[in-house]
Amino acid sequence: MDTVFVTGGTGFVGANLVRLLLDKGFKVKALARPGSNRRNLDGLAVEIVEGDLLSSEALSRGAQGARYVFHIAADYRVWVPNPEEMTAANVQGSINVVEAAAKAGAERVVHCSSVATVKVSGGRAPTDENSFYPGPEKIVGAYKKSKFLAEQAVLELARKGRPVVVVNPAAPIGAHDVKPTPTGKIVVDFLSGRMPSYIDTGLNVVSVQDVAQGHLSAALKGRVGERYILGGENLTLKDILFLLARVSGAKPPKFKTPYAVAYAFAALDSARAGLFGGEPLAPLDAVRMARHYMWFDSGKAKRELGYSPRPAEDALREAVRYFTDNGYVKGRAHKAEKDLAPA
Repeated sequence: MDTVFVTGGTGFVGANLVRLLLDKGFKVKALARPGSNRRNLDGLAVEIVEGDLLSSEALSRGAQGARYVFHIAADYRVWVPNPEEMTAANVQGSINVVEAAAKAGAERVVHCSSVATVKVSGGRAPTDENSFYPGPEKIVGAYKKSKFLAEQAVLELARKGRPVVVVNPAAPIGAHDVKPTPTGKIVVDFLSGRMPSYIDTGLNVVSVQDVAQGHLSAALKGRVGERYILGGENLTLKDILFLLARVSGAKPPKFKTPYAVAYAFAALDSARAGLFGGEPLAPLDAVRMARHYMWFDSGKAKRELGYSPRPAEDALREAVRYFTDNGYVKGRAHKAEKDLAPA
């Protein structure tokens, strides 16, 4: 039985990957910060390694004896009061994981990056792994900048001989999104009646289970120093919300909000949060990101990894089921499977 080490196993993508790895017969070790919420690992046969991404000792213990190392842990927030902390965790933490894995003799390190590091076209044309930003100054938001810098750092380590493969998930949707993530929050807000309108933007929606499978395929088949987009379907936000209405029975949005109105609200809301504390309802960076269609092409992963994502509607249905069953949507009961079937 091969051993694997997973950072971020308590999180959304990581929890789904841990379940997949256990199903495939791997022995799993997972990094978890002391005092962190481990609900996603409850009842699973996982060895917990306590520590964080800046603890070389914990990372060494985790990587010891692991054939594959999956680095998924990241500080993922659209709005953050202290970007330096996020940069330290996402950039230096990634370097630490790769170095610990290489020192322990891991056969492959799969680094979970993001499509945030892939330059968008500026229109509706999907882009692929050959589209690069010239530097972080062209990227909107502290999280995306930190992921860009982390990816550049690990690719440089790959050029120096470390066995690193990079995967770039799009917008994952599905079960075990305990926080929830910003993408999951779209689903929760819609189901809770907090999204009566939409803005003109687009996302690439992918099942989190397919993202998990893409990580494993990258460990088994991925080429060192390459990056692979793990996406699903390119959809407008309007399309996403209408699909959510279909699978949940909730009412679809009634109108489109002009970008200028959304930007003005977000600017005021973010300023309020900066002055009085708390998290803004509509972070300014999120609205600025929404000006671009985040549409991508997963053809390389399909060709080289055998990647085969399921329809976005299936992922959205699974997310609706998870959030309603687990009490994220107040006053809303879970619908029967027949009621959640496509129209």
